[in-house]
Amino acid sequence: METKKPENINEYIGGFPNEVQEILEKIRDTIQKAAPDAKEKISYSMPAFEQKGIVVYFAAFKNHIGLYALPSGHEAFKEELSKYKTGKGSVQFPLNKPMPFDLITKIVKFRVKENLAKPKKK
Repeated sequence: METKKPENINEYIGGFPNEVQEILEKIRDTIQKAAPDAKEKISYSMPAFEQKGIVVYFAAFKNHIGLYALPSGHEAFKEELSKYKTGKGSVQFPLNKPMPFDLITKIVKFRVKENLAKPKKK
């Protein structure tokens, strides 16, 4: 059975149960407020925000929300992320615990600043 890949973030969020949709919408809103000039897109079948490169990805799973701020975003907030399950460029926020929206805001702002500091490509 082939699952249809979402074409936009609304379609992605719409594929989840209502309580997960609410969390995903709040995460999306949090990212939009922290990176108002970033453009939404679907990349690797996940919602992503792009501003001079990818700022962050996020995705819902059975028991958690994954946030992917690439290794630099996670390295910079290693201490604050230490209470969550993390990978090299990922963190898992459990669905049965409050989402750390303030931390997400800080990570997104850090990633935007980092992307804007990149030298322009020739």
